[in-house]
Amino acid sequence: MPDFAVVGQPNKGKSSIVATLAENEDIAISSKPGTTRKATHYDFSVDGKLLYTLVDTPGFQRANRVLQWLEAHVEDASNRVDVVRAFVAEHRDDPKFADECELLQPILDGAGILYVVDGSKPYGPEFEVEMQILQWTGQPRMALINLIGEGDYQEQWRRALDQYFSIVRVFNAMLADFDTRTNLLRAFAELNEAWRSDMEAAIKALRSERSRRLHRSATEVADALIACLSYTGQQFVDEGDATDGVAQSLRNALLQRIREREQRARQQVQSIYRHDRMRADETDLVLLDIDLFSEEGWALFGLSRTQLLITGAMTGAVAGFGIDALLGGASLLLGTAVGAAVGSLGSWFASDELAKTKVLGQQLGGKLVQVGPLDAANFPWVFLGRAWLHHDLVRERNHALRSVMSAQMQDQENVMDQIPEDLRRRIAQAIGTIRKEGASSRTRSQLQACVEALFQLKLESELAGNKRPVYEVPPAF
Repeated sequence: MPDFAVVGQPNKGKSSIVATLAENEDIAISSKPGTTRKATHYDFSVDGKLLYTLVDTPGFQRANRVLQWLEAHVEDASNRVDVVRAFVAEHRDDPKFADECELLQPILDGAGILYVVDGSKPYGPEFEVEMQILQWTGQPRMALINLIGEGDYQEQWRRALDQYFSIVRVFNAMLADFDTRTNLLRAFAELNEAWRSDMEAAIKALRSERSRRLHRSATEVADALIACLSYTGQQFVDEGDATDGVAQSLRNALLQRIREREQRARQQVQSIYRHDRMRADETDLVLLDIDLFSEEGWALFGLSRTQLLITGAMTGAVAGFGIDALLGGASLLLGTAVGAAVGSLGSWFASDELAKTKVLGQQLGGKLVQVGPLDAANFPWVFLGRAWLHHDLVRERNHALRSVMSAQMQDQENVMDQIPEDLRRRIAQAIGTIRKEGASSRTRSQLQACVEALFQLKLESELAGNKRPVYEVPPAF
């Protein structure tokens, strides 16, 4: 399988690139120079099959002295690689050249070269020394211009890099989405014809894995919603005791149970996309930390009153349709509209109306009080709207980021109004059946398919003008 050594000066984003391409959030990333001191191999596998290996290396420290030694020992261009090998063999235990030996060894072992520079800083002649050393190894070479800061010296860098590298790409390790990453892997295949079939297979495997991850995420969210729609709380109350306090306590416990189930679903989705460490930041999520049962959250993530009414009408208000039939259509479907309005707009939002309280008959010495299941019409839409945004953020987030996941949605409301009418109708039908009859294998599969279709849609939000989630980029690279 292809190996790629990521090399360059300290603090240019090498570890970030490795973390992104290896999908490994355990790789240490810091703005402090010298964080990487040993060449470390990171295998990237899918379904147990190794696709490629990335080598995170220390940065060049004494490139000028290395090149001086090489030039003093070379006879002609034909033995440059041998001279580089001789340098590493002679200085392997010399602490002055420990970093150079660490970064050169995997290249001498056959790794392709990914040379990383900071395109936000001007080009300087000192970098040419590093390029010459890498050129002496004879290995296939690609340069990556990583934009770390605010400056932009891409063209200056390109003019210099084109003289030493067959391929030059701009690659922001922090903000690279899936398509950007796969395009870079496709460029790797251009470095060496022998790697082409392996890299094409890697890209195909990655795309298949992405589809599987989406399916597994949709299954997890659908199962979580079905569970939340089934939860109830019960408590035995002595004869003559008031039930109001018990009902409120049961209602609070029920809502908390639903919150915790949503949280577990989020964590599972993050794990599916290899973002387990994001769990520590979960309480800091912007937007997604809005309480599941807040009025603000319902206005943002659920259906608008109008769409809730329309969806209720589309899925058929049985009682209303009966009125229309009796009137021979003279009501112009007014009965259906009224029936849908009653079903759809009831329990729009009120914390004490989310789940009804029932007294399940008198029992010896008391009565059984039950709260739930949750019957607020907009709850499933709010739940799915939050899951849609969360999945959209997690799916595109790369593994170099160490910041809190966040998105900005200025002046946004009723996220679920965005989805196509047909999908909204299918979701409403599945949820309606589950609420009335419980979840069968058929209705569970229907809802899972609906959530998968939802997750495949592009979430349109007012995000920095590009309709994509915006991430807070930390100062660490």
